[in-house]
Amino acid sequence: MSATATPESIARPSPSEHHEYYGRYIAKVPDGDLIALLEMQVRETVALLSGLSDDRANYAYAPGKWTIKEVIGHLSDAERVFGYRALTVARNDKTPLPSFDENAWAVESNASSRSLADLLDEFQAVRAATIQLARGMDPEHSARIGTASGNPISPRALLYIAAGHERHHLDLLKERYLSR
Repeated sequence: MSATATPESIARPSPSEHHEYYGRYIAKVPDGDLIALLEMQVRETVALLSGLSDDRANYAYAPGKWTIKEVIGHLSDAERVFGYRALTVARNDKTPLPSFDENAWAVESNASSRSLADLLDEFQAVRAATIQLARGMDPEHSARIGTASGNPISPRALLYIAAGHERHHLDLLKERYLSR
């Protein structure tokens, strides 16, 4: 039987474990306990945004840009995709996984008609599932290589991408949405 994840078992992925595009997200993840970081991030994001009114959460900093609600919906959607990809590869399923168009998904997300509280609850639930998935991975499974969007990817790269992707959007929220 395999051991479950420890802070040391989800090693930082090498560049060969992901497309170079994702390096920008992985670079945002500090060294250390990835699971603890995933837990801290969701608390920080919810604390930052939970005091906003729904009207304020419908704010977009420029025409054609996502609203705060759409950003939170996007975080949940993308993390679900990253989690499914990580699960598929960790379970040694060789099925090539498709890309997804985050802009098309945002249009169809219905985020503007939902409350910010509901969207934050959903993000917390999705992140909790990511954390449980990460806790159950051993080093061998987390280092397996599969294919997503036509490129090699490992489960641990996907977990790092999830953390860095959230950090990327939180930085944008602070800089472009909440500072105004």
